[in-house]
Amino acid sequence: MFLGVNWFGDSLDGTLARVRNRQRPRYGFYVDHIVDSFGAIFLIGGLGMSGYMTGTVAMVLIIAYFLLAIEIYLATYTIGVFRLSFGVWGPTELRIVLAIGSFVLLYKPLVTVAGRHYLLCDVSGVIAIIGLIGIAIINSIRNTIRLYREERLP
Repeated sequence: MFLGVNWFGDSLDGTLARVRNRQRPRYGFYVDHIVDSFGAIFLIGGLGMSGYMTGTVAMVLIIAYFLLAIEIYLATYTIGVFRLSFGVWGPTELRIVLAIGSFVLLYKPLVTVAGRHYLLCDVSGVIAIIGLIGIAIINSIRNTIRLYREERLP
């Protein structure tokens, strides 16, 4: 339920500002992303303390999340491009996966991988960690090359 409230509020604020012609781009960018950061800490921290995800996986997941967030914010500042989606993955798709995962978790908190049992959230968390770090590395390389080309020394 709260995932839906978050989704609605996160989508509504910018749209409402545009419709009312009351946009404050820097303020909106800052507030939106600082609230998202606290939300990520509460969501992933809560998972880590819930018993559905081990603390180690939760800690590495939040680090990976913030690594990608830092890369996105640095790219926004240095290149002037704010990229929120990567391939088919954006905030909406992520919330859909989280919602589906929450329902699956109710019925199957453990999964079997290579004959061993693991927490569903640990397996999902490791997959997310690999994805987040992979995207951060790829974007870091692309942005570094772009900035190098744009700021060549004579």
